[in-house]
Amino acid sequence: MSQLATVAQGPALAPAPKAAQPRAGRTRLTVVFAVAVASVALLAAVHLTQGTSTVGVADLARLLAGGESDETVRVLLASRLPRLLAALVAGLCLGVAGAALQSIARNTLASPDTLAVTSGAHLAVTVAAAFGLSLPLLAAGGLAFLGGLAAAGLVLALSAGGRSGPTRLILAGSATTLALSSLTTLLFLLFEQETVGLYAWGNGSLNLADLNAVALVAPVIGITMIGMLLLGRRMDILRLGDDSAATLGLNVRRLRVFAVLLAVLLCASAVTLVGPIAFVGLCAPAIARLATPLAPGLQRHRVLLPLAGLAGMLVMIAADVLLRAVLGAQAGVDIPTGVVTTIAGAAVLIWLARRHRDSGRSARAAGTRPAKLRSGRFAAGVTVVCAVAVVASGALGMLAGDTWVLFGDVVNWLRDQTGPAYTFVLDARWPRVAAGLLAGAALAVAGTAVQAVSRNPLAEPSILGVTGGAGVGAVALISFVPTAGVWAMTGVAGVGALLAFALVYGLAWRRGLHADRLILIGVAVSYACTAIITFIIIATDPWNTGKALTWLSGSTYGRTAGQIVPVLVALVVLTPLIASTHRDLDLMQLDDDTPRLLGVRVERSRLVALGAAALLAATAVSAVGVIGFVGLVAPHIARALVGGAHARLLPVAALLGALLVSLSDTLGRTVIAPAQIPAGLVTAMVGTPYFIYLLWRSRRNAVDIT
Repeated sequence: MSQLATVAQGPALAPAPKAAQPRAGRTRLTVVFAVAVASVALLAAVHLTQGTSTVGVADLARLLAGGESDETVRVLLASRLPRLLAALVAGLCLGVAGAALQSIARNTLASPDTLAVTSGAHLAVTVAAAFGLSLPLLAAGGLAFLGGLAAAGLVLALSAGGRSGPTRLILAGSATTLALSSLTTLLFLLFEQETVGLYAWGNGSLNLADLNAVALVAPVIGITMIGMLLLGRRMDILRLGDDSAATLGLNVRRLRVFAVLLAVLLCASAVTLVGPIAFVGLCAPAIARLATPLAPGLQRHRVLLPLAGLAGMLVMIAADVLLRAVLGAQAGVDIPTGVVTTIAGAAVLIWLARRHRDSGRSARAAGTRPAKLRSGRFAAGVTVVCAVAVVASGALGMLAGDTWVLFGDVVNWLRDQTGPAYTFVLDARWPRVAAGLLAGAALAVAGTAVQAVSRNPLAEPSILGVTGGAGVGAVALISFVPTAGVWAMTGVAGVGALLAFALVYGLAWRRGLHADRLILIGVAVSYACTAIITFIIIATDPWNTGKALTWLSGSTYGRTAGQIVPVLVALVVLTPLIASTHRDLDLMQLDDDTPRLLGVRVERSRLVALGAAALLAATAVSAVGVIGFVGLVAPHIARALVGGAHARLLPVAALLGALLVSLSDTLGRTVIAPAQIPAGLVTAMVGTPYFIYLLWRSRRNAVDIT
């Protein structure tokens, strides 16, 4: 109890009159709230002056002075006030929800986005639209609530309630978000007509806001806010820790359940009004907590939650004002506000990651288990079996598809003895099969290197920002230069990938490269790249999102022989380079101190491994688009089969990666032929359950690194 008393009392202070400190604290709180309210009011006034109509500052001033203007009133009621109120209400909901989730998880990186709440809500609404269900507003909100609640429950369960540290929470949330987003993208592609317009809405748009919607949702939000404030004192006690809170009579489990329910209900209300606005729930509590040194009373949740709500309003309005001020009034109609908040949120995530306290040089990633030792003969046998399976998957890829062919037809094609029909089919099919095999191998080798350097078996190449950077380059080229050739696509995607990798590596470097910081910053840069991709798609061709979504989902459709050459060259050159450092990788996956004691130049080895991994992933992405989970699943399965020695691990992982992408591609173009499911979506649907299994199995071994 002495520790509890110390925490409750806080640091020792100089003696002061009893009434002076509370009075000074109240004064500071009043000043902080006054500044916040004034900032929101000022930005709201600026917000009302922006729009596509001719109504400006002078018109609004005349209206306030008592002048009559039907046009000004009409514009305010029909467009500007609904947009402003929707931004205010959504910002309030997301700010309060984010602060509550961070307190419940005791993790400053918890938010509706990192807990996949918005992705779950988005998927639920998209499912209803895809199957032709036209729901009233409150029913759609209820559906969004159920989807968000299911996603948040899964992420919190996998990350031990968020208490196992920011890295595990971010990985669990990012993987769940990727899986849910993959399903949403699949619905966009399969039900393109039914889901027209939902892509922009899915990134948070204020265009569809109206006063009736705000009025319908307001009572739900009001009751939820009251309930959240009533939980404030209990959340104050929870800051002392689960054991201390339980000693004081608090039912911790019940508090968490109620708080999560209320937070998700607030998020669902925001999604119902304006769609999934990203990262407001992360930025707003961070801004509110910045004022804590000025007014220590802000640590109390009955004060912190309203201030986080005001900060959420500020972020929402500022993002919309900035968007229209920089890009023009029409941009507020065309570009989702969520694009701006995502980029801002990525910057906040990077800032938080750079402030993240290192868990120690020798810390191992949560959930890491020593790999079983395998004999050389057993490893050789596994390698042979995997090689045979890869050959068989390639043969199956040549046979299967919307047009099935026989093995004899393939043999005749190789002899140049087939008719025009089969020649056309097989000429188009073999580059797809080769692209899937080579890209899968490249991603698996890259993932093996990344996992060794980061000492985290749950990491993959996308955490380096490589796939996001390559995506930005490729989508920009597709949108602005649609006639660009194969090598131009490869070059631009490669440059984008390397620039993103350089940014991640540079930001993660802080008196050395810390693995957790690398992962967190990589995820932030990936989110920012996704927002930029969304901006490019919507700004250039908002009604034809399928052209880029197919590529972003990882597809081998329409591949040519020229597109697979860069991947082949990268594999031939870079795989031996990574393999030559296998002893360094073996040592680096233990800790930082051991390789240094044995004479390994850790930073140089890290840079070589990560640079080679970035190039491999970049060429794979430029060839087949963004395919997730291969760099995660293949190395992990290989490690379980042949152990952790990279001399054995690398070839088996490469074969398993090739096998996974090849089978996913064949399955995607066969099950619903002549329609196709992009290979990246299939690997996401296969990889997500395995990733969840990994997290679930290791959740009890998670170490608190916050």
